[in-house]
Amino acid sequence: MADFFEAQGHSIDAATDGITALHLAIVNHYDVIVLDLNLPGLDGLTVCQRLRQEEKWTPILMLTARDTLTDRIKGFEYGADDYLVKPFSLKELNLRLDALVRRSSGIKRSTTLNVAGLELQINTRQVMRNGIKIELTVIEFQILELLMRKSPHVVSRDELSRAIWNDSPTDADTLKVHIHHLRNAIDKPFEQPLLHTIRGIGYQLAENHALSA
Repeated sequence: MADFFEAQGHSIDAATDGITALHLAIVNHYDVIVLDLNLPGLDGLTVCQRLRQEEKWTPILMLTARDTLTDRIKGFEYGADDYLVKPFSLKELNLRLDALVRRSSGIKRSTTLNVAGLELQINTRQVMRNGIKIELTVIEFQILELLMRKSPHVVSRDELSRAIWNDSPTDADTLKVHIHHLRNAIDKPFEQPLLHTIRGIGYQLAENHALSA
């Protein structure tokens, strides 16, 4: 992988264990991080979790041989932004990393969105609800931004997938995982749910659960 990306002109730091990976990711700035789940010392999930606890929001793609929905949910809950199962092609990995970098750089516009006490500040990447700070991964942030911009209208699953993953579309289960984690973050601690599933169509962010044209 390092040889492949260096041949394309990228600067690469490589770590063969989780402790070194965590140190490098904390003290340096990277456009994107690729984490193997089975790193010695500290596994990829722990490294990912520690980075998010340190408020390091560099996009993270997790590599793993595991392909169950439970494993993917755990990866996203620990803060991963994307997930690629071995064996994989370097071309697909390259496309996914390019997409993560584009999405990460695209959240720096100076705009604030507000829906029923849920506030999203794009320039600082801060999300708050009723004054309580909410931590989201890059993809969860992008999904929430789209839903807030469209609120109270319903956003179809296809529209979400095209907007977030564009030239490297994801599968339906991965979108469901992100929605599940997003709902836990913005709704579970609060009495009034804002994120609604519209069966057979998509998702709606609104104070009142109703179909909107």
